[in-house]
Amino acid sequence: MSTEQNTVPRKPPQLPEDWLEVIGDEFEKPYMNDLKRFLLEEKQRHTVYPPGPLMFNAFQLTPFNQVRVVVLGQDPYHGPRQAHGLSFSVMRGINPPPSLRNIFKELNDSLQVPISAHGELTAWAEQGVLMLNTILSVRARKPRSHANQGWEIFTDRVIDELNDKRDGLIFVLWGRNARNKATRIDRSKHMILESPHPSPHSADYGFFGCNHFVKINDHLQEKGQEPIVWALPQ
Repeated sequence: MSTEQNTVPRKPPQLPEDWLEVIGDEFEKPYMNDLKRFLLEEKQRHTVYPPGPLMFNAFQLTPFNQVRVVVLGQDPYHGPRQAHGLSFSVMRGINPPPSLRNIFKELNDSLQVPISAHGELTAWAEQGVLMLNTILSVRARKPRSHANQGWEIFTDRVIDELNDKRDGLIFVLWGRNARNKATRIDRSKHMILESPHPSPHSADYGFFGCNHFVKINDHLQEKGQEPIVWALPQ
């Protein structure tokens, strides 16, 4: 088979310039070519979420130098019209999934933020909250179906660059998979908040009552920054 047949057609990465300056070389690495090929094959045979233009939405909405908080999720929601490239967020018109409802409950309990009727978290991203899944795509109705295909290498690099090139960030790690990333983060430079996942299976074991949203805003204000407005526009 010829080299041309083995090579995935090159397209410009769907990242804004500020992120490309930091991690653009990642798209030149062999694993990324394998990941592109995997995604092309998946899309030919299955429905893949989120839609291609939204796969890097977290980076589009939160510039590298404006990141203040990093909320790590696992992989996108796998139901129709749910995922749009932000961890834990769903498109308007879609009922918030159980984990997100529990996030809203914790917000209401700790900061009396009204529980939102929708689950689109774009307003948080625009305030410097990088809503990053560690895997950026998924096959419909099959969670973690795109694990171990290369996304984890890419998002680990994102975490490493934020850790190295930024100071005073707040990393929010909910659940075992996210907490495993704590070893990549310099605690002398950044704040790390950890708890069980907001899933109904684990929220009662330490997510409820974690007060992470209070701690985030307190820390930002101590540094002279504006707190995050957690109430979502309706």
